[in-house]
Amino acid sequence: MATIEECRSALDRLSDNLAKAEGDVHSAAALDRSLSCRITDLDITFVGRLAGGRIQDVVTVPGTPDERAQIRLTMAGDDLVALVDGRLHFAKAWGSGRVKLEAALRDVLRLRKLL
Repeated sequence: MATIEECRSALDRLSDNLAKAEGDVHSAAALDRSLSCRITDLDITFVGRLAGGRIQDVVTVPGTPDERAQIRLTMAGDDLVALVDGRLHFAKAWGSGRVKLEAALRDVLRLRKLL
C-alpha cells in the first residue's frame, strides 16, 4: 500500500509533467479548477487547484472534504502511483472502476486529452 508521502510525491510528479506538456495536453492542463484526489485506502484527500498548467496549493485533509472540488478523482494510493509512473493506463483503470473521475462534462471533454 502506497504511503501518504508516496502519493504526494506522485502528485508532484504529475504536476511537473503537466507543466512540461505541449500541444493538446498543455491546453487541457491550462484549466483553472479546484481539484481533489481522494485516496480511499488511506482515508485522505489531497485538495488543491489545477491552474497555470500545474497542480498548486495542495493540502492533505482527512476523509472527504466538506466542499466538493470541480474536478474530483478517487482511487487507491497504489493506483495513483502506478498511473503517474505509467504502469497503469487511465482509460483501463477508469473503465474497470479502479479510478473514479467526477467533473462537469465540459471539463471531462478537455481532460480526456490528458488521459
